[in-house]
Amino acid sequence: MSNSSAESPVDTENPNMGTNIESEDSENKDVDSLLKEIEVLKVNNENMRAKLLESSMLANSYLEEANKLKKQIEQLTRPPLFIASVMEVEDDMAVIRQHGNNQEVVTKIPANFQGEIQPGMRVCVNAAFSIISIISRAADVRAQVMELINSPGIDYDMIGGLDDVLTEVIESVELPLTEPELFENIGIEPPTGVLLHGAPGTGKTLIAKAVASRAQATFVRMSGSDLIQKFVGEGARLVKDVFQMARDKAPSILFIDEIDAVGGMRTHDGTTGSAEVNRTMLQLLAEMDGFDATRDVKIIAATNRIDLLDPALLRPGRFDRVIEVPIPDEKGRAEILKIHTRKMNLDSDVDFDKLARLTDGLSGADLKVVTKEAGMFVLRRRGDKITMKDLMEAYEKVVTEEDTSTPHGMFA
Repeated sequence: MSNSSAESPVDTENPNMGTNIESEDSENKDVDSLLKEIEVLKVNNENMRAKLLESSMLANSYLEEANKLKKQIEQLTRPPLFIASVMEVEDDMAVIRQHGNNQEVVTKIPANFQGEIQPGMRVCVNAAFSIISIISRAADVRAQVMELINSPGIDYDMIGGLDDVLTEVIESVELPLTEPELFENIGIEPPTGVLLHGAPGTGKTLIAKAVASRAQATFVRMSGSDLIQKFVGEGARLVKDVFQMARDKAPSILFIDEIDAVGGMRTHDGTTGSAEVNRTMLQLLAEMDGFDATRDVKIIAATNRIDLLDPALLRPGRFDRVIEVPIPDEKGRAEILKIHTRKMNLDSDVDFDKLARLTDGLSGADLKVVTKEAGMFVLRRRGDKITMKDLMEAYEKVVTEEDTSTPHGMFA
């Protein structure tokens, strides 16, 4: 009785204790659920941010593409401009000649171009002949890709057997560039141009490079065949651009190889081709006449067939010095062989004098091939020295190949 009477007051004092516990459990579950939802929302938010960034990048790329297309549309719908040459300039007025129809017009020079427009310039004009922009000096791309060497690494000690030729070329080309006062003191004008002629492989190009290197001049090399173009007027324009480039790069040496391709005797067979060749040569003659002998530009030309050249090209005032580059003699051949083998590992039995006697009629280029072939024989047997036997076998090989590939009487 006493125990039951003691517990009954507790139950009567806390009748909602079980309900409170259940509500706390429910609240905890709600909090966990909310926390999970928050984590899910965070993940979703990050995904949306990534998609937004991607969309923004795509929008920027589309905007750039749209702007590019707008610029293309503007260019396509913009009125065309015409090329004109400035003939005369007087104060703020200029006389221009439109290319194509050769129409001459007087136009006012815009304020932003005053002081810059000079006679001879090329400009862009609109349909109203207003000057829109200045075009830089025209230069044919083919002229720009001509072999252009600021200072060729060739010296006179790399040329053998041509001492007399070198002396004449130095007097005609190098001294006017390096010591012009010598000519001024004497009161004479230096030679305008030098024509080198001789058999193939005798060193004509090598001489021109050596002179350019010693004179610290830009070496511009072109071939006569490069000047023969398909369309009317293109060859003459190329000649003009090459000579202008030589002036711009002064001091320079303009070397025209195989000049007989464009400077042959003038003939006309009624075809457009022969007329174009003649027109190109006339432009070449005009450019040579317009050269000032005292300026820092020298012309050297080379040919294997001087008998084919037009007499107008050979007259004094164009090529003042005509120099023959001969096949080397025995002493010259020995010097050339020593030059080409100076870096080779030679055996003690090598006799250059004997080899020079045997190689009568060979040019400097032929002798260079002989030394290279001898080196290949050594390489084939995995040796380390070039012997006299290797040089003799190389000589026999070169002579045999020349005899089979060259008509009788031409190899000498």
